[in-house]
Amino acid sequence: MKVKDRMSGNVSTVQLDGSLTEAFRIMKENNIRRLPVMDNNKMVGIVTLSDLNRAAPSSATSLSIHELNYLLAKTKIKDILPKKQKLLTVSPESFIETAACIMRQNTVSGLPVVNGEELVGLITETDIFDAFIDILGVNKPHCRIDVYIVDRPGALADLIGIISSKGISLLNTVAYYDKNRDMYKTILRVETLDYKSIVEEMKSKGYEIDSVMENIINYV
Repeated sequence: MKVKDRMSGNVSTVQLDGSLTEAFRIMKENNIRRLPVMDNNKMVGIVTLSDLNRAAPSSATSLSIHELNYLLAKTKIKDILPKKQKLLTVSPESFIETAACIMRQNTVSGLPVVNGEELVGLITETDIFDAFIDILGVNKPHCRIDVYIVDRPGALADLIGIISSKGISLLNTVAYYDKNRDMYKTILRVETLDYKSIVEEMKSKGYEIDSVMENIINYV
């Protein structure tokens, strides 16, 4: 799955010479928390709702409402945009996990999507969460079986073969290394709630079942 499959198009932006008042208005009207900053048609940065709140006068100020509005209208985005802001972006052709890694490593909740120098979209942590929910297949009734396997050729194929022999569909499988056990844990999601025969055969072949969970909740 690629970023272009999950990003939001028609991105709201604010100009470098735009005011805080304008930025607050755009965010409120579109129910968003971040705005790419443009210098004409070129993106030069991004501001968040937190940035705007830090730049706005404190609620404890003695200024009148008219004075507050004046200051917000007078303060420009270029006045609050960090001079050496690291502009993080991702390509629409990047894989979704690439965007997730960039967000996690830099502790940001959204990334502008650019094609060359053209801003073509925005992908957020919510888009990432929705993508992984679909990838993991947890939005339909299923059974999750967690199995420990040793690192040997054919182990995963053997598990899948057991499921296939029962005439049951495998929604997806994920494997990761458990350093505490020095083994791989494999998470199998099967499209059935009747898992007993699968588990029994796996156990008979020496596989260690860590846990089994029925999921009958539709998350989306």
